[in-house]
Amino acid sequence: MTQHCYFNASDGLILSYYVDDYTDPWRKSPTLVMVHAAMGNARRFYAWVPHLARDFRVVRLELRGHGDSGIPGPTQLTFERLRQDVIELLDHLKVDKAHLVGSSAGAFVSQSVAAHHPDRILTLACFAATPGMKKGKTDYSKWVKRIGESGVATFLRGTIKDRIDVDAVEPGFVDWFIAESARAPVEVLARVVPLMASMDLAPELPKIQCPTLVVVPGGDPIHGVEEYRVLEQSIPNCEFIVYEGMPHNITDAAPDRCAQELRRFLRAHA
Repeated sequence: MTQHCYFNASDGLILSYYVDDYTDPWRKSPTLVMVHAAMGNARRFYAWVPHLARDFRVVRLELRGHGDSGIPGPTQLTFERLRQDVIELLDHLKVDKAHLVGSSAGAFVSQSVAAHHPDRILTLACFAATPGMKKGKTDYSKWVKRIGESGVATFLRGTIKDRIDVDAVEPGFVDWFIAESARAPVEVLARVVPLMASMDLAPELPKIQCPTLVVVPGGDPIHGVEEYRVLEQSIPNCEFIVYEGMPHNITDAAPDRCAQELRRFLRAHA
């Protein structure tokens, strides 16, 4: 069954999450926490759930300021706070150790959680995520300016080919993707994008000791493959896979392929 739940973070903000659990009720099943991208929400993982929720208790966290989670106040949006939210969610669920998967900026957070709390993370999976955006080739200040001037939906429609191969997806997908992404408030993204653009997690990567899956889009115009390869070179136990020719948002445009990749990896390291 699927449940929409909430919990109070230690700084008082109310965070939203979904639990998808179709495991056998007489077994103690492992927990898999999913962390979505910036401009995302838990619903963007909808197609992954059927592949995973039979074997894992899937928990889809909504980052602060996204989905149905609360809007952070002036002092409530830091990278350390985003990392702590994941640990506090595990504490709230009374889960000692969990598998962790992140998409794009959600994987930045996941990388840092695995590096700082190795005793809590069984495996890590990162999709379409470099070790932060600080050393990228994109001018993210222009993103913030364009989002502020025209809104999230117009910004995404103008940059959609950086994210999705529009000729390879079903009719209606692009409109759905943009509508879901545009639920993120402009004022939150004006804070989130510069925050992520300031992050370079490369020094933390050698601290990640758990088995790690890294899946990257080979045709990403936002990040070159060489940026992604820093994870392969720095994480001791890393499986690195390239989806050739695909733009950035592989977790949305190829959810079944990504989820099956993750399921294979998790079963290998169960």
